[in-house]
Amino acid sequence: MWPNITAAPFLLTGFPGLEAAHHWISIPFFVIYVCILLGNGMLLYLIKHDHSLHEPMYYFLTMLAGTDLLVTLTTMPTVMGVLWVNHREISSVGCFLQAYFIHSLSIVESGSLLTMAYDRFVAIRNPLRYASILTNTRVIALGVGVFLRGFVSILPVILCLFSFSYCKSHVVTRAFCLHQEIMRLACADITFNRIYPVILISLTIFLDSLIILFSYILILKTVIGIASSEERAKALNTCISHISCVLIFYVAVMGLTFIYRFGRNVPEVVHIIMSYIYFLFPPLMNPIIYSMKTKQIQRSIICLLLKLKFSS
Repeated sequence: MWPNITAAPFLLTGFPGLEAAHHWISIPFFVIYVCILLGNGMLLYLIKHDHSLHEPMYYFLTMLAGTDLLVTLTTMPTVMGVLWVNHREISSVGCFLQAYFIHSLSIVESGSLLTMAYDRFVAIRNPLRYASILTNTRVIALGVGVFLRGFVSILPVILCLFSFSYCKSHVVTRAFCLHQEIMRLACADITFNRIYPVILISLTIFLDSLIILFSYILILKTVIGIASSEERAKALNTCISHISCVLIFYVAVMGLTFIYRFGRNVPEVVHIIMSYIYFLFPPLMNPIIYSMKTKQIQRSIICLLLKLKFSS
């Protein structure tokens, strides 16, 4: 079946019942978006220009920060458009592509956290072989694999959206498009689109979280075997930032998943708020956590500030 690119546009929704307050609601959203762009942009700049950060750990952090930036740039235009100027209309193609990037980047973020866990696992379990295991070639291969998995695995359900006809309401209950909501508006057999995402999430995000958990069990077992309490603390300290980011991301994922699957009696506003928390909170917190908990990044920030001060 040929893609249905002539489908009528969809109508996005901000906060139902609070349309008069959209201009006020837009202020914290805009501040958060700016903080996300500045925080993750700063991490990318520091890692690129500070040669002391040219290590596998920070290359994987680059993937995470880049993914957070892309998620923000994917959702920000439509969210701010609805809140600022009540621009609700989005073309069907634009809506499907936005859903594609949102869901793909969610899988990429999970994969980025998995590669970061692998980095910490190798650094603590095999420190003498760290450089020989995580070579630049292997880091690039892991990065390419993470992005390919995210952007290829979600294609089947998105292509199905293009082929469906939409004879029901074209109103989307959020200020951005998600696959699970668009498919409900289709007048077609959506069995595949219901089953495939469940399998995909199980084989990607859920499996990633289990592997990360298992890797940290092994890391903890190794750390306990270290004789010196100072060395144990130092080893665990290198993992704190990553553990914090993992908890924030997967708690948000699980919360959104459970609300969507089992919260049919939950008010719609709760669904909307949870979706915004999922897309805004991890990208906002990740650069803050790494800036506060990673001494190398702190030193790099101080050097950058001093350089700006003396250059002015």
